[in-house]
Amino acid sequence: MVFGNRVRHPARVKIAKASMISRRTFLSAAGAAVIGTGLSAEEPGKQPRKKLAIVTTEWRYLSHAWHMGERFLAGYPIKGRWHRPAIDVVSAYVDQFPKNDLSRDRARESGFTIYKSVAEALRCGTNKLAVDAVLIIGEHGDYPNNEFGQKKYPRYEFFKQAAEVFKKDGRVAPIFNDKHLSWKWDWAKEMVDTAKEMKIPFLAGSSLPLTWRLPAVEMPLGAEIEEVMSLAHGSVDSYDFHALEVIQCMAERRKGGETGVVALQALRGDSVWKAMETGTWNVGGWDPKLFEACLCRSQTLAQAPTNSHRHPTLNQMREWVKSPVAYRIEYADGLKATMLLVNGLVTDFTFAARLKGEAEPLSTLFYLPPNPNVAYSAALMSKAEELFMTGQAPYPIERTLLTGGLVEAGMQSLGKDQKRLETPHLAIRYQPPKASLFSKE
Repeated sequence: MVFGNRVRHPARVKIAKASMISRRTFLSAAGAAVIGTGLSAEEPGKQPRKKLAIVTTEWRYLSHAWHMGERFLAGYPIKGRWHRPAIDVVSAYVDQFPKNDLSRDRARESGFTIYKSVAEALRCGTNKLAVDAVLIIGEHGDYPNNEFGQKKYPRYEFFKQAAEVFKKDGRVAPIFNDKHLSWKWDWAKEMVDTAKEMKIPFLAGSSLPLTWRLPAVEMPLGAEIEEVMSLAHGSVDSYDFHALEVIQCMAERRKGGETGVVALQALRGDSVWKAMETGTWNVGGWDPKLFEACLCRSQTLAQAPTNSHRHPTLNQMREWVKSPVAYRIEYADGLKATMLLVNGLVTDFTFAARLKGEAEPLSTLFYLPPNPNVAYSAALMSKAEELFMTGQAPYPIERTLLTGGLVEAGMQSLGKDQKRLETPHLAIRYQPPKASLFSKE
């Protein structure tokens, strides 16, 4: 199958030099330090190490495959110590090979094989499933957009090919899918339904719900929430998903749990400023106290050339932010949410919520350490590792299904002249995990 401008695959890549020390050789000699995750490395008499296949669109410096897949090659820091997963990367499928490709170098360094298809990677060149877990990273690469500007990443195609292997071979393995499930709602829903029908342990999402928070606050479980906001930066069909996950991981903890979304309206450009000037949700805007709380949690708030940490005026924001975007979201139980992308004003992710009976908003910064050592990807991969080791998803796949559906609805609203869209297909109900999963140490 061809996805976009796909690059032809080279022959499978194997270790080039017998003298090169593989990761497995190193780990056998040095041992695996396992700390603080509830996971244990291989010990005498214990189960053998897990085998992982990585399925990705491309593998280059600063790509998601680089950020996340390599956590299972080199380990990652957690709670002040270096953790090496009890998992070996034994195979990979790479869909595209840009000039700065790193996958072939990593295969030679670490001793895994790059195969020409997803099925071959999962079977390691044999006729039966030969891995214990699958990491799907469908992010980055040269792929076409649909009519609404959504990048047609082949995450659904990757998942479907893996599921076909499971079905034919009579055995399943846990799958982690990076970011949202698919650009197309029907496909995303099919992925979740297939996983449930086949009993495939399945998890997805991004790092935002799991990264550090400043201050380290959690939405109280069972809170009565009236309105929420996430203030963020970046582009639609990408960073909007991150900002929506900020909202969703907090909002789902409200009284009664998640009830789903009944409508969404996206705004762009001058429509955003007009909505802001209304000063209230009921006439098309949002609560200004939530917006101010988000501004005050930001560590990247823009300033005039000679100013230092001053509250920007509306005129300044209009000048600095050339193309703001807002998603106004209506939940089935009456909760209201606003996601704002304001490039030029902030370059981080903040959250604020108005709780019933509380005079001041609950607010926090979702802290993302800078490149290249983005430890928030380690936080995400620690949950992927938990899935791979235990076969249990630490948080519901429905969160990602709903959030991805909101991205699609937002893009369609923008493409339909900022029309308010009813979303009966997003009537997704689920209960959140009781424990707080974000990084605190």
